Amino acid sequence: MNCYIKETGSMNTHRHSPLHRSFGYAFQGIFHTVATERNIKIHLFAMVMVILFGIWLRLSATEWFICLILFGLIISLELVNTAIEAVVDLVTEEKKPLAKKAKDAAAGAVLFSAIMAAIIGLWIFLPKLAIVLAG
Repeated sequence: MNCYIKETGSMNTHRHSPLHRSFGYAFQGIFHTVATERNIKIHLFAMVMVILFGIWLRLSATEWFICLILFGLIISLELVNTAIEAVVDLVTEEKKPLAKKAKDAAAGAVLFSAIMAAIIGLWIFLPKLAIVLAG
């Protein structure tokens, strides 16, 4: 069951909402996260830089496909991380070991994926950059 809790604390269901409303809620979540969270802005900036360098270095279709998958993974994980942090903050304002564990694990998932994406990016980009600089 899809439900959300309004800031007043009452629970509302939108199980039978039109599809366009569901997309609207999703876009609101994306836009709000971009507007309020520093880390997603950093990831989006990195994404734009990868796109610009990819155009300049003429990535192959397969290389673009890999980049798109990585963009989706990192941005999605950052959105999930933000959601987990919000839920933990909603549940407790106290410092609790399980709250810290949840927040740290979510942040760790984003960090690990970003590191792996950077390694894959270097694997794709460095040989192409070496060719451009050599010749």
